[in-house]
Amino acid sequence: MSLAGKHILVGISGGIAAYKIPELIRSLTKVGAEVRVTTTQNALQFVTELTLQTVSGSRVYSDVFAAINEHSTEHISLPDWCDAMIVAPATANVVAKMAAGIADDALTTTIASCVARKPMVISPAMNDKMWESPATQQAIKTIRSWENVTVIEPAEGQLACGTSGKGRMPEIDELQEALEYALTPKTMLGKRVLITAGGTQEKIDPVRFISNYSTGKMGFALAQACARRGAEVTLVCGAVSAPLLNPFGSIRRIDALSAQVMYEACTAAWPQQDIAILCAAVADFAPSETAPEKIKKQAGQTDMLLQLRTTPDIARALGESKRADQQLIGFALETQNEKENALHKMERKNMDAIVLNSLRDKGAGFGTDTNIVTILQCDGTSTALPLHSKSIISEEILRVLFS
Repeated sequence: MSLAGKHILVGISGGIAAYKIPELIRSLTKVGAEVRVTTTQNALQFVTELTLQTVSGSRVYSDVFAAINEHSTEHISLPDWCDAMIVAPATANVVAKMAAGIADDALTTTIASCVARKPMVISPAMNDKMWESPATQQAIKTIRSWENVTVIEPAEGQLACGTSGKGRMPEIDELQEALEYALTPKTMLGKRVLITAGGTQEKIDPVRFISNYSTGKMGFALAQACARRGAEVTLVCGAVSAPLLNPFGSIRRIDALSAQVMYEACTAAWPQQDIAILCAAVADFAPSETAPEKIKKQAGQTDMLLQLRTTPDIARALGESKRADQQLIGFALETQNEKENALHKMERKNMDAIVLNSLRDKGAGFGTDTNIVTILQCDGTSTALPLHSKSIISEEILRVLFS
């Protein structure tokens, strides 16, 4: 789900990670969201009210009784206005107050008004010893049980006190992904989805391989889109360079660099899945033999003959064993006779649908952040999707195929 046009309420409590929140606000406004901010007084020790007002474009609500408040009950009007709220960082103090229903400042009164009505993301951030406190853990357990609330686990790493442990606030892109998750209807809840992503690497010798230009961006976008809808995702990855956002651990990642290893991982997982989306760029050929040592160029040598063999066909194997209650979706990247080749591939491999894109289209294909695709279904339906980010294209693919 795109955050464009959404009203996002950002709540900040008094932890050192508060200094990162202007970056979150800027990121949200960059994608088209409208942002307003509420804070505790302690939060303003780490980030100034002027900074927050500048990046959000709106007045900051930090004092329940301030004369400059737009409304006399900001803690009611802000939840009325927003589509979702995120509290980041959420200190041990604020987490405890939430669990106990205490509302004694601008932030906690707003939380109390919002929590039963709107999706809310809570990002605890504190020292690892405070995170491990039985009181904090009990409070987190209570908050997790609430229907509208999504809690992000703190990250591990260096903490403000100089030690390392669990308690860091996750990175900004993960917070934004968590907001998208909270706002997305869970239309795939209970579904198990197998997705492949990236290119495979077929070894020639210990230092060389045959591969392609795939980065995994499209496959990762699909995995994240399925996870936002509540699906349990198994992501089988070849060589990838795209970041995977997985703030709730709902995507199980299996690394499989070669076509053979990817084939084994997919065929083993397939019987337990409801859907497979094969987005990886799997090599059709691999060296017949892998040299045990680096192949050296000899003096006077002008060419080299490399014997190739075909690799296992993952799509065909899954199509042949597909049950009536399973759906198999493929991808086809073509350079000529695009639709004809894609339809032939879909029929030959017993797919339910195939997503076609062409290297002829500017903005589509390997390495880009955008794509242009046509969804071809076995019933003859064809849906063309214009140029968009791969994230939005992924959302549209799921809408067309699984709505």
